[in-house]
Parts: sequence; structure tokens; C-alpha cells
Amino acid sequence: MMKTAEDLRELLNRIDHRGYPAYKDTKGRYQFDFFVLGIDHVQGDPFAAPSALHIELEGRRAGFPEFLYDKKHKRIALQDELTRQFSKTVSRYSFQAKGSGKSGLISVTRCGQEVLERTACTMDPDSGTIILRFEVGFPARGRTISSGELIRILYEYIPACIRSSCIYRNLDAGRMKKIMELAEDQEAIRCELIRRNLVAYVADGAILPRESGISQKPMKDAVPFVSPESMKVELALPYKGRMTGMGIPKGITLIVGGGYHGKSTLLKALEMCVYPHIAGDGREYVVTDPDAVKIRAEDGRSIKHTDISMFINDLPNGRDTRAFYTEDASGSTSQAANVSEALEAGASALLIDEDTSATNFMVRDELMQQVIHRNMEPITPYIERAGDLLCDYGISTVLVAGSSGSFFQIADHIIQMERYVPKDITMRAKQVAKSYPALKFPEQKLGLPDCVRRPKHNGSLMHKGRIKQKTLGRDGLMLGNETIDLRYVEQLADTEQINCLSYMMLYAEEHLMDGRHTIREIVEKLYDMLETGGMAALCAGRTVPGNLALPRKEEFFSCINRYRGLRL
Repeated sequence: MMKTAEDLRELLNRIDHRGYPAYKDTKGRYQFDFFVLGIDHVQGDPFAAPSALHIELEGRRAGFPEFLYDKKHKRIALQDELTRQFSKTVSRYSFQAKGSGKSGLISVTRCGQEVLERTACTMDPDSGTIILRFEVGFPARGRTISSGELIRILYEYIPACIRSSCIYRNLDAGRMKKIMELAEDQEAIRCELIRRNLVAYVADGAILPRESGISQKPMKDAVPFVSPESMKVELALPYKGRMTGMGIPKGITLIVGGGYHGKSTLLKALEMCVYPHIAGDGREYVVTDPDAVKIRAEDGRSIKHTDISMFINDLPNGRDTRAFYTEDASGSTSQAANVSEALEAGASALLIDEDTSATNFMVRDELMQQVIHRNMEPITPYIERAGDLLCDYGISTVLVAGSSGSFFQIADHIIQMERYVPKDITMRAKQVAKSYPALKFPEQKLGLPDCVRRPKHNGSLMHKGRIKQKTLGRDGLMLGNETIDLRYVEQLADTEQINCLSYMMLYAEEHLMDGRHTIREIVEKLYDMLETGGMAALCAGRTVPGNLALPRKEEFFSCINRYRGLRL
């Protein structure tokens, strides 16, 4: 039942100077003068994780014009901006209320360079009502309640933050409009990729290098991207107007060049630009097909009942590669599984860096083919399957290669990076390649992996009637006593996506892994539910955390496939 702000004030005055557990009585929803405050979870101790709160602001009070959120991509961009504004404002008030432990802390999600759908801020597409989720350290002196300090937070600081960061009339209308326009332009580029049969588009003037290995901000004084004339594509965007840039066509594209000249930097931009980026990132007009998947070797990963026969057959020990199992995959078998699983996930393009690939999986040169006869080698390298993936299934490849020229023979387009400037050297490289012995490709063509997997519930995860879940930062997550290693799933942009994967895996284990649904059906059912009910639907009546960000379907597939506790 909804209570009033005065009810909360009276309660706080009544429990002042009592033991900290008395704060538990504040849990509930309270009507303030222009918003609703929800106290969803109260910490048990001033040194424990902060309390979880949310505010609900009706659309008529927020006052955002409908044209800013009438499409999904616009709404996500607006939610992202409101999260950033609220976080920036809240930081000014954090720890102004004093006390022990985390007393006075006010914190909100810190967004990165990518624009992601998050639970920190949601906006109803029909009414425009905004929900903001955040954390507050309830103040105490020692372990004694300090109500006066909490009253300052709830009745002064939070309303001031809402007024300055969530009410349209108090914001920069021009900035809000530009955010909407950028979202529209980015969506227009995604549509142009389809229309023009492109894998990716890299705008002229884009800044691809990052500040450092621990900062995703653009590098100062970096060389702006300039498209080769032969690959230049001009677009007419709704708001930006005419723009030129490099279009990477569907097919097999090779990125070559000397060390430190920008090959991997370009590929990294392509792999992360499956997500839209904020203005000023340098990559805001770099757009990659949203179903492109980065592939690499991953020694030691688990593989469960996966068809890797497209690449590996006739193992000396006679193991079945059409339903392959291992708890400790080699570089080549892990990369074969990663490709197979990406195809199952519906990948439109595979992004590969030679530096993070298993050499024997990628290529066997002509001399090795002569010394080690084909019937003695169980691995059919990627170079011999890339053409089949493209011709038969429409799956493109973008490959960074620095040591093997064999890929020149199969590439449709060859880009040389020279001091961060791309050059189209396709014709020259093809001409040079003619003087070298041609690779011999097998005549046999194998179909797509065909291994139907129907996961069952893993009962051993239950502990005292529930399955525990825990996120391990960027490294992965734990479900019960099972660890899912996500360190090498490189297109996860934010730890909050891993938080969300934890909830998604828990929901799948509890509701969908029943032995009847295939993995693809599980993924589709779950994302249909998320499309309708948002990430809150994962929580099934529990408190919705404010630190979830939606991953792509491809990353959820990757999470399931790295789950050692998967029962088939």
C-alpha cells in the first residue's frame, strides 16, 4: 500500500538513535509531492552493500516530448542520457550526509562509451513515465540510526537531483534533440548496411584508437580515419546529412599491415560498434552489422555436445566430432566450437584476429600440405571453409592477418593499414599472390552444424531451495557452484551485461531448461519475454536491481555454451 512522504518522515523520526536493523521498517513506496520513492531493499549494516531505491516520475511531470522516445532506439538513447545526467548530479551530493561505513553514499550506474538498455533508467514507451534505480548508504553513527542525515538525502538531495536531471524543462532541449538525432542517424546507417550489402561502415573522420588499455575514451591527437577512394560510400543521413566513409562489403575482407599500424584497432572498433556509441566517442558513426560475432581461440573451455565436424574429423581416438564433448578444449577445437556456436546463434559475419587464433585452425600452407598429407590431418582449416560459409550460408569474414599471405587467395577485399590510414591493395596483392603456389582446397563440402541440444534442469545447483548467483566482475559469473568463464567473450561491453546474463541463466535454469526446448528456442523465448516485459521480467517479483544492461542474443548463446553445468 502506498504511504505518504510524511508517513516516512514520522517513521524516521521515531526510529532515530535506535539500532540499525530498525531501518528495515522503511521498506515500501511513498508518495512525495511530484514523484514516488520506492525503498526496495534496506542494508543490514552501515558497512554492507547500500540500500536499493527507485523513483517513479510520471510522464506528465517529466514532460519529455514524445518525438524523443517514440521509437525504441530513441528511447534507449534518452534513457542512457538520463542515467548519465542523474549520475552526474547525484555525485555532487554523495557523502554530504555523514556517518560510518557507507553512510551518505548515493550511487547510480556509470555508463561507458556504448549506449545500452539498462535497468538504471527505464521509460514507459506509452506514458513516458520514468523509473530511476539507485543506491543509498543509510546513515548511522557506529551502528546507530542517524535519521536526520537520511531525511536530508531523501527530502533535499534526491528531489534536487530529480529536478535538475529528469525534468525536461530544466534540461538543455538542444542537447536532448541532438541525442535523438544521433540515434536516428545511427539507425539509418544500420538500415543502409542491409540495403547496400555491407558488413560495416566506418565514417571518415572517426577516431578509432582508444586512450589506453583501461580507458575507452578516444585517444588525443589520434589519426582520423580516411576511407580509400575505392571503398568510399556516401550516405544521406536524416540529420547529419551527407557523410562519406568506408563500406566493408559482405564477403571475405582481409586487414593487413605492419605491427602497430592499426589493424587490430580497426577490428576492435568493428567488434564494439555492434552497439551505438555516444557523441564524442569518435566511433559514433562507425556501425557494424548487429549480428557480427568476434571469434578467437579459447584454450581450456568446456564444449558440450557440439558439432565441430565442419573443421575437425577423423580424430585418432575415434571421438565423435558431430557431438563433441570436452572439459578442456585445445586452441583449435575451441575455435572450431566458437565458430559452430556463432552459426547456431545466427551470426551474419565472423570477426577474427590472427593474433588470438589457433594457427593450425586458421591455415595450412602449401608446403605443410605436401609434407603432411590431408588424410593424416584431422583439421580442415578456416581458410578452406570461409568460402563455403559465404557462398552457401551468407556468412562474411573480416580477418586481421599479419603473418600469412595465404589468405590473399580467398579474400574479396584486402585493406592495408599504414600508420592508421587504410589503403585498398586488393588488386596488387592478388597479382603478387599469382606467383605463389595455390592452396589446394578439399572438394567435399560439409553442411552447417546440425546438433540439436535440449538442456535439462541441473538439480545439483539448488541450495536450501534456491539457486545462488554471483557475478565475478568482467571475468564471468557463478550459478550455484558452477563458474561460467566469460573472459574471452570479447563483445561484452559492460560488467552490467554480465550481471544481466546471471539473471538470464538463473531464469533459464528455473523455467526453460526442461529437456523439451532447444538452446535456440530457450534464447528466443527469453528475448521475446524481455521485449515485452523488459529486464524486470527476469526478477519474478523480486527487487529489480539497477545494475543490469541487456546483452545481445549472441552473448547469451556464448554464456550457455560455456556453462559447464549444462545438462543434455
